Amino acid sequence: MIKVEVFSSPGCSKCGHAKDVLRRLAVELGGIEWREVNVLDEIDYAVALGVLSTPAIAIDGELVFSGLPSAGKLRTELDKRLKTAAGVQP
Repeated sequence: MIKVEVFSSPGCSKCGHAKDVLRRLAVELGGIEWREVNVLDEIDYAVALGVLSTPAIAIDGELVFSGLPSAGKLRTELDKRLKTAAGVQP
């Protein structure tokens, strides 16, 4: 199981797209626990991770994408991390 956080801000259209893509990939791949982080509500946490703009995506507490990745790049990264978490060589 990996933990994915998508950092967003109100009114951010790209953030909505990022959440939709992540939601779809979480269902397809399985093994993903994810949550939405509103940067206005959790600004200290976002800054501590290095989030400078939204959307941003952190995996297991590490900022991996500081912008909106393509669905393919996100899928590749999630798949790699899931395999690592399961003890399989990526």
